[in-house]
Amino acid sequence: MSRAVLSLGSNLGDRLAHLRSAVAGFGDAVEAVSPVYETAPWGVVDQPDFLNAVLVVRADGVDEWGWLRRGQELERAAERVREQRWGPRTLDVDVVVVDGVRSDDPELLLPHPGTPERATVLVPWAVLEPDAVLPGHGPIAELIAALPAADVAAVTRRDDLLLRP
Repeated sequence: MSRAVLSLGSNLGDRLAHLRSAVAGFGDAVEAVSPVYETAPWGVVDQPDFLNAVLVVRADGVDEWGWLRRGQELERAAERVREQRWGPRTLDVDVVVVDGVRSDDPELLLPHPGTPERATVLVPWAVLEPDAVLPGHGPIAELIAALPAADVAAVTRRDDLLLRP
């Protein structure tokens, strides 16, 4: 049995539909779905705002590479184009953590780099698992508390948008 935390993001096309396609694509493996949040872009700021969410998934026979490949398949199905790092995208699926696995492989860094500084991941994750710990970094509640208040406040919960209609 493998358990992972995945972050989802979309800022092109029908953003909500792209996030819903990812939830549907993980199917019965989906254990929990965060609310949807709207956030300003990070890295490259001259692009549309994102919709973000976090999934907790669990399945037999799926390791960290399996979660990565499933996410990449869903990105391809959403016609994601990788032209610019941190650029606009129809769908982004990031593997944040998998059962505490650590990986330095350039294709799959775990925990996902940048997570300790990204309210766009930490805030939705904290809704699902307030006591979660990011391996090597500590409790996510403490990581959120250490972020600039403006970064946390900029992660706007959108209760009018549901990933499971």
